[in-house]
Amino acid sequence: MLWENPHAIKLARPFRGEGKNELVKQPKVYAFDTDFVSFAHGWDPLRQEDMGILREYLVLEQLQAHFPDMPVRFWRAKQGREMAFVLAQSRDHVDVDVVECKWNSGTFDPAALDTFRTYYPKGRNYLVSPSGSPGYTKMFGSHEVRVCTPTELHP
Repeated sequence: MLWENPHAIKLARPFRGEGKNELVKQPKVYAFDTDFVSFAHGWDPLRQEDMGILREYLVLEQLQAHFPDMPVRFWRAKQGREMAFVLAQSRDHVDVDVVECKWNSGTFDPAALDTFRTYYPKGRNYLVSPSGSPGYTKMFGSHEVRVCTPTELHP
């Protein structure tokens, strides 16, 4: 059994909504020492593709610091699509905000967002990236997405 130490390890539990094609059992494990994470993965030197994963750690830390009473979840469909973080604004899951993390905002593929929003159409969409300063809004298909840095998140 995994134990959770709020200063070292954080379990992000799956978002449990109404979608029939969602994976809802396996949590994601985050450690709050990115040096340890890099060492454990053998990331020496860091590659470009490692930066996005480490960005998730930093964004999760920011969300927990500024919204300590809001459970931070993640979402994954059986087809493999995933949203990094889900923040339900209400118990009935009517308004659900999503946060995706990318080192380079130009690499964002809205396919997972499209799938997620078919199940949960109401809520705000965030793309957290170092290139999101100052924050701006951009359309990805029919979805309005706020591109910003972690400090500009306002779920």
